Order: sequence, then structure tokens, then C-alpha cells
Amino acid sequence: MNRVRLLRAVHEGGATRTRAQLTRDLELARGTASVLVGELAAASLLIESPAAEHGRGRPTMVPGAHPGGPQALAVDLREDEWEIAVCELGGAARTVETRAHDRTPEGALHPLGQVLRTLVTGRTVGVGLAIAGPVRQGERVDIAHLGWREVDVAGLLGLGATPLTVGNDARLAGLAEARRGALRGTKVGLHLHVAFDPGGSLLIDGWPVTGATGRAGEYGHMPLVPGDEPCLCGATGCWSLQVGANALLRHLGLPYGQGHGRAEAEQVLSRTDAPARRAVERVASALGSGIGALVNAHDPDLVSVSGFGGDLLEPGSFRTAYLRALMGMHREAPARVVASELGWRGPLIGAMESVFDGFLTPGRVEAWRHARMQSVM
Repeated sequence: MNRVRLLRAVHEGGATRTRAQLTRDLELARGTASVLVGELAAASLLIESPAAEHGRGRPTMVPGAHPGGPQALAVDLREDEWEIAVCELGGAARTVETRAHDRTPEGALHPLGQVLRTLVTGRTVGVGLAIAGPVRQGERVDIAHLGWREVDVAGLLGLGATPLTVGNDARLAGLAEARRGALRGTKVGLHLHVAFDPGGSLLIDGWPVTGATGRAGEYGHMPLVPGDEPCLCGATGCWSLQVGANALLRHLGLPYGQGHGRAEAEQVLSRTDAPARRAVERVASALGSGIGALVNAHDPDLVSVSGFGGDLLEPGSFRTAYLRALMGMHREAPARVVASELGWRGPLIGAMESVFDGFLTPGRVEAWRHARMQSVM
């Protein structure tokens, strides 16, 4: 359906492309494009504004988010806090609240649900939640190092009929990077998100590989580097024991675990003393070795890294370990590893994208149009 194609093109382009550019890119007749924009404007889905710069004659118009149009509520639920943003078509995301929680399912999700219910309006087309753990059956979540097991996220949030999409934070960070960051336009991309521990996703043509049960990408729970320590997930020798904030603090003998230590890890990364530098080099080396193993497995065009991972690309030990881990055929022309363009906002932006992916379908767009047209009759 051309209405949906046009809306998605506006959204994916960040509401920056002119009507003429959209007409050409979507191979529409000019008259057809004009009619579509008019219909979408009448339904409070789009509004046009003059481009920032234009030459003589009539101003060039840019379709963008209507002030009364659909909104998504995006949430990044981390181990120690959550952040909520109100998002519009085109990708604008405005953070409205950030709050620490007590790391229990009830203590994290009940207050979050209370705030979300105050933010839901007639414009809300869904809530997207990025969460730091595997997601089962779309709504049940495990976070091993917090002791969460098959937590009923939807039940604890209590959002009623408001559509809810729950996804792993690292996978959603990868989705965001493919749509709006360093992996945009990449055929086969690999994204790693490093927080207290690492996770990630393999993306094909911008879409994450989800696996048979929706839990693909748990790279942190693979034995990618030597080790025989037991992990709280139930496996032994997990990569997560060597990479992330927990590993960094453990190497320095500092308190860690149970979602504590994000600020302390940031301080360690900024320190210049010898013990801190050795700890950072050690974690960077483990990150490089693991990424090398994943490149051998997946053969990506490009690798992006977010969270603490961007800081861990700088030490020389990262590059050395990465190249040593690669098979010879990959070492001749190694896949580039780059820092994320979205940084820590990747999971939040990915949560937004999950909501608009669900909304930008013929059935839901037509339901919105019908409701808006009925309201003005």
C-alpha cells in the first residue's frame, strides 16, 4: 500500500527527505504523491513544512511528523534504572523520565507501569521495551545476574490494551544501528552492546536474526575466550565473565554484580593509573578475541559496538587480540569494527523502531485513518 510505503520512507529517512525525493525514491507519479500526502495530512499522520534551504520559486516541502500524529513510548530498562522517551514518526525521541529501581521485578516494573499509564494518550500506538536479558514468548524475561526468571513483564506493567513489544536490549541496539547508525545500508552487520556484560545481534539487510525461539544473540553466554568459571546463566566459561562493567571492576577488586557499578566502571575507563589501564587492556583484549570468533562464524561486512564497548576499541590490546583470533582468510581483509553512532541510546531507539514497525502496516494505518476521519465528521 502506497500510504504505508510513504509513511515508512518518511520515518526511515528521519523526516528529512523532500516530497520530490520521496516521489522519486518510491517511483510514484507526482500527482499520486500529492494525493497521498494530502490524505495522510487529513488523517493527522503527516504535515509538510518548507525545507531549511531552497532556491527561487515555490519552497521545497518536507513531509514530517504531524503534531497530532502517532507516538511511541520507548523504554530502556537497564539492570539499575529505566529511561522513557516519547517518540514520533521520523525518529525524534524525547526523554521524559529516568529513574533508578531496586533491581527486583516488582520494584522495577510496577513503578514503570504507573508512569507509562500516565503517558498513554489517544496518540499512543504502542510501548516498546528494551530489557537487559533474554525474552521468551515475546513477554517473559530472564536476567540471570539479577535473579529474574520467566518474569511476566506485561502482567507487572499492567498496560491493558496498549500494544507492548518487549525485546532484548542488545538486539534492539543492533536494530537501531542498522536503521539510524553505523550499520545503515550494511548487507550483513554484527552489533555488540556492552553494558554489565555483552550481548548482540546479527543483522541481515537491517533485520536482526531472532532464532527459533527468539533468543538468538546471547553472545555473552558463549565460551569465546578461555575460561572455566561458572556463570549465573548456568553455563561455564561465558564471555560475559571477561567483558563488560562487571569484569572491569572484578579485575580491580572493586564491588560488582547485581546491577551495581555502572558509574564506577565509567570512572575506571577514564582513569590513567597503571592498575586501571591494565584492567581496561585485559577487558579490551577479551572483547577483541570474542569479536574475532564471531567474525569467523558470521562473516559480517561491518561490526559496530555500543555501550562501554566503544571505549574498549581504543586500547592496542583490542586490535591485537582481534587480529589474532581471525582465521587467515579473514585476517587478510578484516571486517572493520567501529564505535556505535548511537551510543547508549541504541536500545531506546531500537525500542521505538519496534513500535513503529508494528504500526506501519496497512491494517493499523487504515484503522488510524478511519478513526481520525470519523472524529472530524
